[in-house]
Order: sequence, then structure tokens, then C-alpha cells
Amino acid sequence: MHNQKDIQDILIQFGTPESVSWLKGKIEKLAGDKSSKDLFMTYSLLNVKFDTTNLIPFKKLDTESASYFSAHRANMLQVARIYLLSEVLGHDEEYYTPKVANIIQVADTSELETFLKYLILLPNPEAYKQTAVEALRTNIATIFDSISLNNPYPAKYFNDQQWNQMFLKAAFMERDLSQIESVDERANADLTRIISDYAHERWAAGRKIDPLFWRPVSKFLNDELLKDMKTLLNSDDATENNSGALCCYYSENDKALALLNSKPELKHKIAEGHITWNTIKQQ
Repeated sequence: MHNQKDIQDILIQFGTPESVSWLKGKIEKLAGDKSSKDLFMTYSLLNVKFDTTNLIPFKKLDTESASYFSAHRANMLQVARIYLLSEVLGHDEEYYTPKVANIIQVADTSELETFLKYLILLPNPEAYKQTAVEALRTNIATIFDSISLNNPYPAKYFNDQQWNQMFLKAAFMERDLSQIESVDERANADLTRIISDYAHERWAAGRKIDPLFWRPVSKFLNDELLKDMKTLLNSDDATENNSGALCCYYSENDKALALLNSKPELKHKIAEGHITWNTIKQQ
């Protein structure tokens, strides 16, 4: 559970006392005297008050929020931005939610990346779902990555259509699919069908497919997909063999398991933990 005090502690421990005192004073004023203009001005001045260059030793703080910031290599400016938005929303969510949305609408690339990466830390993050979904349409890789990679927000709040759009675009843009969270939990029949269709197009064009692209299909192996599994298992590409074997192994489908039995060496390697989705590209 993310805690506002944990974020405040990061600012106090690693920010300059003058900057932290300035920000806390501005937040107190915004809590008592609600103002869209003052919020925008305070937000705009954060890049003057907080540093973007020095790495923060988050490991000194054993909290969930610190771990999340650490995983994204956050700087002090990013922490300060999220803290400001979280605090004003905590004081008056009804008033400040549309005001925060307005800030994000006019955000530059860096600000939008910060908002998307740390959206899950805000109170009622679902209120900004439309912003997260719109980020899927971008052709700017860093913005797309901010919402799609190492981010629990899509798995928690996207519907199947939105989730599928994100997963497929990540594949089209050749992003690192291993960094998408909760792939197994969000797998669905529609996505499986699209994966198969896309794979056929790639095969017909003689192009390779990211082995992790197949991961969502395991629980949805119908007769058509079983043909795909057979193609993977009989491929001259060892990585494709591994993809097909993993899909069959975790399928709980009798036909798929029988197909895997024809490749006892692969089955044994999976059972022994030598082939996993996490290591498939290292084989």
C-alpha cells in the first residue's frame, strides 16, 4: 500500500530543506485557499526548486513507495511532482481532480512521462484512466513505455480491449514484453485470437516473432492455436520451440500436453526450471 507519508519522507531525507519547506508551505496554502492558478504556478516552479540530476539512494528507505520510485530511477523533481498532486488531491479530491487533469493536458513530454509512470501512487488513480488510455495512441516510445512497462496501472484499471491494444502495440513497437505486468492474469480469448492472426502474417512475411508474444495464449488453446503450437514445436528456431513448449506446459489442455509429450527434452527442461518465460530469451 502506497503511503503519502512515505513520499514525504523521501522529500525530507533527500531534498534540500529550503525546497521542501517551500513546497509544504505551498501545499498548506492550496489546502486552505483552493486555487487552480496557484496549483499551476506551484507545479510549474517545481523544476526550479528540485534537482533532476542526482540519483536518490532509495534503498535506505524500506517502503513500497520507495521501491516503486527506485525501480523507475526517479529523481527529486519527479517525486516532488507526484507529492504535490497527491497532497492536493488528498485535501480536496472533488475540487482538484479536474485541475490536475488540466495540468496533464498541457504537460510536456517529461511531465507526462512522470504522471503516467507514477499514476498508481495518486489517490483514486482510476479518475485519470482516459489519460492513460490516450497514451497508448502515441508514437513517442518513452511516453508509451511510461504507461505500459513496469507499471501496474494497466493490469488494474484497463478493460480487455484497452489491455489488448496496449499489449499488441508493445509488440508492434518492439518494446520489451517481459516488462509488461500481469500478462498471465490479463490474458483473454480475444487477445489470443489476434496473436494467432498476427503470427500468421509475420510467418507469411518470413519475419520473426518475439517469443514472449505467445505467453497469453496458454489458457486458450483451441484447435487452431494447437496448429500454431505444432508449428512452434517443429520450428528450426530453438526459441520458437521453447515458446510452444511453455504454452503447452501451462495450458491444462490435454491435446496440448499430448503434443508436448512428443518433445520430452523440452518438457523436462521446463519441469526442472531451465526454460521459463523469464529466461526464454537467454536460452
